[in-house]
Amino acid sequence: MSELLEKNPAEVAAKTALDEMFQCIRERKSFRLEAGAGAGKTYSLVKALQLIIDEDGAQLIRRHQKVACITYTNVATDEVTKRTDGHPVVQASTIHSFCWELCKSFQADLRSEVMNISPMVEKIEEVGEIGTRRISYDLGYRRVTETEIFLHHDDVLKIMVALMENSKFRRILASKFPMIFIDEYQDTDASFAESLIRNFIATREGPLVGLFGDSWQKIYKTGAGRIDHTNLQLIGKEANFRSAPAVVDILNRIRPDLPQKVSEPAAVGSAKVYHSNAFIGQRQTGGHWGGDLPTDDAHRYLAALRRALADEGWDFSPKATKILMLTHNVLAAEQHYSQILGVFEYNDMLFKKEDPYIAFLIDTVEPACAAFSAGKYGEMFSVIGRKVGRLLNFAEKRNWMRDMHRLVELRTTGTIGEVIDLLRETCKPILPDAVLRIEKKLAEATREEIAASRTLRQIERFRPLPYSELMALADFINDYTPFSTKHGAKGAEFENVLVVLGRGWNQYNWNQFLEWFPNRYPPQKEASYVRNRNLFYVACSRAKRNLALLFTQELSPDALNTLVGWFGSENVSDFNPE
Repeated sequence: MSELLEKNPAEVAAKTALDEMFQCIRERKSFRLEAGAGAGKTYSLVKALQLIIDEDGAQLIRRHQKVACITYTNVATDEVTKRTDGHPVVQASTIHSFCWELCKSFQADLRSEVMNISPMVEKIEEVGEIGTRRISYDLGYRRVTETEIFLHHDDVLKIMVALMENSKFRRILASKFPMIFIDEYQDTDASFAESLIRNFIATREGPLVGLFGDSWQKIYKTGAGRIDHTNLQLIGKEANFRSAPAVVDILNRIRPDLPQKVSEPAAVGSAKVYHSNAFIGQRQTGGHWGGDLPTDDAHRYLAALRRALADEGWDFSPKATKILMLTHNVLAAEQHYSQILGVFEYNDMLFKKEDPYIAFLIDTVEPACAAFSAGKYGEMFSVIGRKVGRLLNFAEKRNWMRDMHRLVELRTTGTIGEVIDLLRETCKPILPDAVLRIEKKLAEATREEIAASRTLRQIERFRPLPYSELMALADFINDYTPFSTKHGAKGAEFENVLVVLGRGWNQYNWNQFLEWFPNRYPPQKEASYVRNRNLFYVACSRAKRNLALLFTQELSPDALNTLVGWFGSENVSDFNPE
């Protein structure tokens, strides 16, 4: 073991952090484990839970107590449960599930607190008064029935914070959960975090609180970000098990207060910057796009750099390489589904497939056509939901072949509406009821009714678009392309990462961020600086071996000097796409 630690500096750093964390747990001190990118945060969380299982498990079971492990996704919850073998002393749950389990029995208090939530008050007033209705929470949508009032996800957290001011509620919480661990603490609801600090950490009463995460990986608007208190022991996990030294060196220069040790000191990698300052044409203007290359030129620069990196040995298959871009608008332009993106008001309708058309075309039509084209007919019928054996005769089989050939060909030449119309005719595959209902409404609606309905307006604009855009969108959603947004790549890792740093969103200005580094921002601009810094750090830290940055935004001398300080002058160059 000692020989391994000598060869692996990251293991040495990780062991130091684990020892500090174990001491805090044994001494019942609340702590914050700050684990930078690639440090193995989840591993530390699981080790903490395993220590408690081994040393305190039997006693906790006798007392009917558990360790609460709060996560922010069901996937993370399942992972913690799996890695602790479903031990009965560990209750892993999302923050909303955790809070609701504690709150739901306080019905009198809940009826009082819902009247402090404006959107809920409006719904209650529509039916008169609360009366004896039970307060419930299931799907996370506000609604009022004859017997129940259903809460929104956000309502649950607001009510939890309110009940935390009740001493009886706090005693019940502490008696059930003498320890509370929070995964990805930086994304914790700010009010909930403040309540934990005020009622437990500051008073040193109630449960031990253990925070696991990284304040530099807070990249969404919501969330507490960095959580500090004198009663919260800071433990820095100075390890990186992900990236080669060439990448970790850059991360350490960006973030010197949490220097990371690598796991493979001899690993080969690279970290380079390419900028477009030599461009002599007219750059874009305006708040969102000011200083960036025109769209066609940005595409030209990216295509040329991809060829250059491929010549150097980069594998641009989706599993090996990710190209990170700022917004879905930029990605859509690069991958040719811009018109579809322009139709739908909310991105989740596309990328989470909440729209029934999108869900059906991407999850059924596209895989069915792919299977048919590959001659995998059993797989095709499995996707469609029909057994091959139900084809009773040769004529029916011939009809299937004919109709599927028509569908496959129409996808490349026709519109989305023409594909939908063909499926209405052939029923191969059968259109979902939700799509058929919208089609019927759209066909029968007046212009005034269409104008008044967001769904009908969207589908009317959706149908005339080339189906080839839907195919491109499906490839992106199904991760068949090397592209992703910088936000979407959080938590992932790839052998090679190419980050395209341009404009497109007025919340981000890379030139300004580089000019302000380190901490030279105006007093009122701290939030903007941190937002840009964190996303830059998250994007760069996805790379395991090779990292390349392409700046399509023009950079000032001060911004370039910052990059030279991080990457070295030999690794910062003006890229010529010709």
